[in-house]
Order: sequence, then C-alpha cells, then structure tokens
Amino acid sequence: MSIGDNVFAASIAELYDAVLGPFMFEPFARETAARLSGLDGNVLEVAAGTGVLTRELDRALDPKWRITATDLNAPMLDVAARKLSSPRITWRQADALALPFADHTFDAVVCQFGIMFYPDKRAGHAEAARVLRSGGQYLVSVWESLSDNPVAEAVHRAAGAYFPDNPPEFLARTPHGHHDKAMLRGDLAAAGFRDISIETVTLAAGRLTAEALARGYCQGTPLRNEIVQRDEGSLGLVTAAVESALKARFGDGLIESTIEALVVSARR
Repeated sequence: MSIGDNVFAASIAELYDAVLGPFMFEPFARETAARLSGLDGNVLEVAAGTGVLTRELDRALDPKWRITATDLNAPMLDVAARKLSSPRITWRQADALALPFADHTFDAVVCQFGIMFYPDKRAGHAEAARVLRSGGQYLVSVWESLSDNPVAEAVHRAAGAYFPDNPPEFLARTPHGHHDKAMLRGDLAAAGFRDISIETVTLAAGRLTAEALARGYCQGTPLRNEIVQRDEGSLGLVTAAVESALKARFGDGLIESTIEALVVSARR
C-alpha cells in the first residue's frame, strides 16, 4: 500500500461522502446494520470514515446500544460529526492498529471497507480481538475485485489510459486489492478469531450520473493524489476522460450497476 492511500484531505472527504456514499457505501451500510440488529451490547466502529455506516447503525440498532466511531483521519470524522449528532455516539480519532480502549470493552467491532487501508492487517484484526469481549462479533466488509465492480473497473481503466506509462493503481492496489479469501481467513485465525464466515454479497449500486461518479472517484478518493502527483494540471482532464468512459460503457443518465464485496463475520 502506498503512503498516499491513507490521505483523505478535507476536500476529498466531503466529495467522498457526497458521491461515493450513496453510490457504494450506503447500500452495504444497510446490509451491515441489518446483520447487527439482533445483537445486544456496545459497538466499536473502526475506520468509520465520514460516518456512512455510523448513521445507518444509529437508525437500525436498539436505542440502548452505544456506538463508538473511530477513524485515523480527522477530516473524515469532521464530516461524520457534522452529519450526525446523537447522544449515544462517541466520535474519536484513533489508529485501528493501536486502539485506545481497554481489553474486552465491546460486544461487537465492525469495519466497513477499512481494513484494506491497514498497513498491517493482522495487527488490526488482533486489536479488534483484544477489545472484544469473549464471544463478541467481528464484522468486516472488503471489496471484491475490480472485475466484479464494473464502475470502479471502468474508472481504473480510463485513468490508466490517460497515463499509459505510469498508470494510477490506487483502486486496484488498495480498495480492490485485498479480497483473497484464504488470506483473510488465515489473518483472522492468526488474530485469535473463530467461527469465521466469508460471504460474497452483490448489491445494486446507488444510481448516479457519470459526471458525479467521475468526480467522486477522481477527486473524492486518494486516486486524486496519484493523478496530481503525475501531472498537477491534469485533474480536470482525467475526470473528464473518466466521465466519457463511463458514458461510453453505461450510457447517459443515471448509471445502473452492481457492487460486490466480501462480508466477513467472526467470533472472538
């Protein structure tokens, strides 16, 4: 993973939430919250980002649940806190690899599309295991490959075509680069988890325009950092090229597509 893969400046965080939130994160947030709705206890959300899942958890879970939502990036949490004020939610900046909580504190730990950004994934899983109570649930989602996520694949190809000698690899390397089921299972077992279940889930993506999705991916994710590093003046041009590629593949108007991920559940 490149160091820049973890850089979500304020301008990126706002666009990330506004565009990619409804397109890809909200559908899985509803799926994740539904899987936790029958449980009882306190929840830790790791790598909460702009709070897309947090908002869904707040709507779906029993009011007696308390939710602690953490992320390494302060600009992401700033967006999250502005969008949701709830007395049962605590927002806290925290490193998933060094959580500032005592052992056996939470009944569930959840991480939606965050572990791909961990520099040491086993260490992140081990921290989740440490703060979970015995029998507690660990629920994680990880994007499947680019070939299983058509819009992301089209964005990746179009951005790469603009820089053929040095194509940006963020989407392939990080969000869609950690879907090896055997590796996931091995990392979780090494961290002390049991009853490991890995399920492939395909959902309908939110319907947005090619223009919105091109801006969301090119300017609202760390792909922006790779584009600017290659040519500081090319951000608008690459965004336009990606928009054209999306229209060529999916047509004008609102894009209809699918998103696919692995939903991983385990017990401590």
